[in-house]
Amino acid sequence: MIDENNNQLGVISTDDALSRARAAGMDLVEVAPTERPPVCRIMDYGKFKYAQKKRKQKTHEQKLKEIRLHPDIGQHDRDIKMKQAQGFVEEGDKVQFTMIFRGRERFHQELGFQMFNGIIAMMGDKVKVERPPRSEGRRLIMILAPVKKA
Repeated sequence: MIDENNNQLGVISTDDALSRARAAGMDLVEVAPTERPPVCRIMDYGKFKYAQKKRKQKTHEQKLKEIRLHPDIGQHDRDIKMKQAQGFVEEGDKVQFTMIFRGRERFHQELGFQMFNGIIAMMGDKVKVERPPRSEGRRLIMILAPVKKA
């Protein structure tokens, strides 16, 4: 058994351990049930669960966010999409840019490649190109990932 001050008390009967926990105003928690004899600790269980929950929340799972564009998008609309993409990158998420060509736009895919190269230049050193612009049928797709900070 381990008490509230992290002192090892050795092997103690369950009744004695429960009475010590009640006297300290805390809970008796079994931390290693598979060991022989099982290891118990006197602690505030609510505080322990809260700390575990907070520790779990700190880890950020990287997600893939998509931003859709068209070749004839206006400058202001493109700026709004770029701000959105920068926000995703700052949060640590990958960003997939998808440009959809409709009708005769399909024959001018070089406009999409130019726009994607401009996006890469605009994002600067904050991102690395994980998947360069590539044409897949009526779509042009590029994936940018945030650069890890040292």
